[in-house]
Amino acid sequence: MNVFDVLVTYHLAFLQGLKVTLALCAIIWFFGISLGAGLGIVAAYYPKSWGRVTQGFSFMFSAIPTLVVLFWLHYPAQAMVEVVINPFYTAALTFTLVNSFAVGEMVRQAVVDFPQQYIIAGRVCGLRKRDIIRTIQLPILFRQLLPGLMVQQVNMLHVSLFASLISVEEVFRVAQRINSMVYRPVEIYTALAFFFLLVCLPITLGAHHLKHRYTRDSSEK
Repeated sequence: MNVFDVLVTYHLAFLQGLKVTLALCAIIWFFGISLGAGLGIVAAYYPKSWGRVTQGFSFMFSAIPTLVVLFWLHYPAQAMVEVVINPFYTAALTFTLVNSFAVGEMVRQAVVDFPQQYIIAGRVCGLRKRDIIRTIQLPILFRQLLPGLMVQQVNMLHVSLFASLISVEEVFRVAQRINSMVYRPVEIYTALAFFFLLVCLPITLGAHHLKHRYTRDSSEK
């Protein structure tokens, strides 16, 4: 049985696991980017309150392994409040929190470090504050942040594999279950690696291209 045979024989199980993985990532990406962007902007304009909160939680989530946070929210946190939550929602909440504060810190730092000469140039040209934000700040910030955001979302896709450890039937857990039945680890995990390569490589290459194009030092031209 080769990789192709594994995919053909168990394609329904892989597709079901893939569906769960993509649904989980859709939640993590959408809410992580949306909440993170809003949090980062607020933190940049209120550095002594929201700025410190964002920096603190971002540092905490970067210092504590995501797997530890996931297990803490799934076991002791639920035991303390005497509730049982679907593992899918626990994983989605955990990874969304991690993603939100990571994105928030990226946005906060980009807004704080935004070159003031662009804003001054807009004022000299007679632009209103709203027009400066819409036509100058947002496009430049978007180009600066996009590569890092793309890499961060690829990392969150990788982190989503941890959901299998709390019984979420995502693609990695499905692969483990199939392997326990037929024991073809080389073929099964090669197929899984091929899936992640197919999804992540274009995003990573796109982020590298955008970073090279938009964030390099303009003085070298």
